[in-house]
Amino acid sequence: MFGALQLGFWGAVLVCAVGATVLAVRRHSTPDPALRAPDPVFWDVFMGSAVAIPAILIPTLASPWAGAVLAALGTGAGVAAYRGSPRIMAWQSRRRQQRQDQPVHTAAQAEHDALLSRWSRYELDPACSIDYPAMTDVRLPETAALIRAMREAEQLRAAPHQGYAPAVARFGLALAAAERAAGIPAGITDGVH
Repeated sequence: MFGALQLGFWGAVLVCAVGATVLAVRRHSTPDPALRAPDPVFWDVFMGSAVAIPAILIPTLASPWAGAVLAALGTGAGVAAYRGSPRIMAWQSRRRQQRQDQPVHTAAQAEHDALLSRWSRYELDPACSIDYPAMTDVRLPETAALIRAMREAEQLRAAPHQGYAPAVARFGLALAAAERAAGIPAGITDGVH
């Protein structure tokens, strides 16, 4: 029983050490010669070996078969980590990109809300609808472009998407162009007349 627990413990240590080492080496060894740095790769291999070799040798002293089983387990863990590392690195890259894009997406959402509020005045306020009927007349090219830009921004809003912030900017430009075409003075676009 005690031997099985030791084998399980050293097996877990070995699998974790080999998997982490393979992932670290894959991350630090890039095909781009400008980014390739041999020092991190050396230290990744050194530290992984400093854990993996004792994890194989210590149980081998108690039982040579345990060492053979652990060597096979370590080899399997290395192959699995090597084959799975592109997916893991791609997932990490996506997460990193999402963290970088989140402030941009949040700012675009706030701008989108402000633009929708500005647009809704022309749609919901009867006085604005009477004073500026061109803002709701989709037969006019500027208003039609505004509706298309509004729809595009709304469709991209649901999930963080790289095209959302530019779509919101296009929506803002289309709204400003439609207001100019409708003859709305620039000073009153921020408030109701």
